[in-house]
Amino acid sequence: MALGDQIGHNTGQITGTRVLPGEPGEPKVEVSFEARGHLLNEEITDMGTYVSRRRPDGSLYGEGQGFTVTASGETALWKGSGVGKLLRNGASSWRGAIYYQTESDKLSRLNGIACVFEYEADESGKVESRTYEWK
Repeated sequence: MALGDQIGHNTGQITGTRVLPGEPGEPKVEVSFEARGHLLNEEITDMGTYVSRRRPDGSLYGEGQGFTVTASGETALWKGSGVGKLLRNGASSWRGAIYYQTESDKLSRLNGIACVFEYEADESGKVESRTYEWK
């Protein structure tokens, strides 16, 4: 198995953050974002929400779901999970896997592949994500 071609890239902004109840002493944090970019050479808008928690070793674990829409209105749903770390001033860095489901002809290739992602959020809430096919 190998990391395949980069199939997506987007940039955007965190649009909301909430602290949710979790295990005693371990609150969960819910983050929503909206980003624009490209996926499989299609212009897209991507919206998603993930919930993360801090693990005993200080790393983060999160699960999320979202919705991607092309400029022509075709859609894909996604679910993913990943591990991350907190950086200075509230920034974070994530790596994980994402799986798409779509009825779109333009995005249909996503149905049969696993993807991996890199996701960065800076201290101001700006986000950047890169998606790769996992071969």
